[in-house]
Amino acid sequence: MNLRFAIASDLHIALPETINNHDNRFHLVEVSIPALEVVLSHLETLDLDFLLLPGDLTQDGEPENHQWLQQRLANLPFPVYVIPGNHDVPTLKATDKSIAFQDFPSYYKKFGYDNSQRLYYSCEINSDVQLIALNSNQFNGEGRQLGCLDEEQIIWLEKTLSQLQDKLVLVMIHHNVIDHLPGQSHHSLGRRYMLDNASILIDILAKFGVKLIFTGHLHIQDISQTKGIYEITTGSLVSYPHPYRILELTTDSQGQTELKIESHRVKKIPNFDNLPQYSQNWLGDRSFAFMMKLLTEPPLNLPIAKSEKLAPYLRDFWSTIAAGDAIFDFPEFPVEINEHFQKFGAIDSKGKPNLIDNNAILKL
Repeated sequence: MNLRFAIASDLHIALPETINNHDNRFHLVEVSIPALEVVLSHLETLDLDFLLLPGDLTQDGEPENHQWLQQRLANLPFPVYVIPGNHDVPTLKATDKSIAFQDFPSYYKKFGYDNSQRLYYSCEINSDVQLIALNSNQFNGEGRQLGCLDEEQIIWLEKTLSQLQDKLVLVMIHHNVIDHLPGQSHHSLGRRYMLDNASILIDILAKFGVKLIFTGHLHIQDISQTKGIYEITTGSLVSYPHPYRILELTTDSQGQTELKIESHRVKKIPNFDNLPQYSQNWLGDRSFAFMMKLLTEPPLNLPIAKSEKLAPYLRDFWSTIAAGDAIFDFPEFPVEINEHFQKFGAIDSKGKPNLIDNNAILKL
């Protein structure tokens, strides 16, 4: 087996006339199309087998943005497989600004959705590798969007995996399944990026020996592991550091399978000669309120006055996490608070650096 593929996540494609401009937006959607063009130009020079796009393809589900993207993808010389993110299907029913939840597959018939009645699918990459693309977007009875797998999809998944036990399975899903931040699944700021019933999915994947999950949503570069399963989450093309990944799956003569991961960044596009610096400043300028929540809410529960003094030191905290392979030390902070933030770095269970978020070779 020798496969080369790429991942670009959270494209948030927005044609200029659709850009939703408001003062507090975090996404640099104005760079979405030129950044994607840089990525695709690079990928077209490679002998690529396929491209994965794990959700949030559009700014907010606008039909014209979905239409533009599917037309652009149709011109690529390699297959592309997509799934919806929460931004792609923000409402159950169509509005004047967004497609309906059930309409998503009809836009992407050439990109995995041969069944337009289902928002998930299984696709044979070759005789040794199978892709399973899951839909993690659901709506409750009140029309509120949730990150979870419905019962019908879970039943389908178990049945599908039971028929693929001789294959290497790649799972693509938008919401995170494994924590990428300390206490992510229990923190008010982190759990909305998690799959609500992640434990059920992990148990199913472990049961059938699935070792690889590819996600987006969190806008960071990170690799996490549990029960022998790796989750590779890829940052957003409209957020610092504008990353994408190129991966190679190989099996040697002794049957050892490896996944080699290389990360790349979009550094320059028209009107943005230093895109990383601009976007890092963009995040930093919007970081104060976010850091205040991190400081004042559990587990720290710091007083507002104390938090206001510490928050400026954390201006680039999120962008550093987003870049991956971060190591933190805030000597200005009290010891226990510094130790708390050090846990957000790329360290193993013994507190040693574990720099695999961007470039790594994983033994499967």
